[in-house]
Amino acid sequence: MIVLIAPEHDIPNEIEILNQLFQEGLQYYHFRKPNKNYEEHCAYLNQIDKQYHNRIVVHYFHELINEFDLKGIHFQEQKRIDHIDNPGQYFKNLNMFGKSISSSFHEPKTLEDCEFEFDYHLLSPVFSSISKVGYEGRGFDVNHIDKFIIGMGGINADTIIETFKLGFKGVGVLGGIWNSNNPVKSFIELKTVYDTTII
Repeated sequence: MIVLIAPEHDIPNEIEILNQLFQEGLQYYHFRKPNKNYEEHCAYLNQIDKQYHNRIVVHYFHELINEFDLKGIHFQEQKRIDHIDNPGQYFKNLNMFGKSISSSFHEPKTLEDCEFEFDYHLLSPVFSSISKVGYEGRGFDVNHIDKFIIGMGGINADTIIETFKLGFKGVGVLGGIWNSNNPVKSFIELKTVYDTTII
């Protein structure tokens, strides 16, 4: 499982590149744009080919799940802390049938102890971040945790094999794709290594 996180700030030709990435087999796109308001989220989604909406997981404005045929919703760490103790209330007005629910974690122990059953968990930083300066990798080994965990931080074609050895079931990428000169080419390279690693 490869999860691609949106670049925090829009980049040139982003939507065009994104549609190409979907064509190349991207299945999980985490739509994380903290500086966009609700209307801007809608405008962004409306630019993406509708056939790919069901591959998009939204981080902000979870109510977008009611307006668009999205894959699911994601809880940033603080939002999880604020709301997941009483999940029944939170999900009451969201059409979550058949949708995924995921969350971000930065400590393996917190992830292991979390009682809410997320479909998958993002844990970072595994390796030193490509997109965040000074975000040092911690080489988490999660082989002992019986949950579906996606490794993030410093993930590219060169670090995938090591990520699986550490017990991760998938990889999350951001800088490894968006910071490259050719994001589509970088994704294809990453996916090729990924596909040969998991077989």
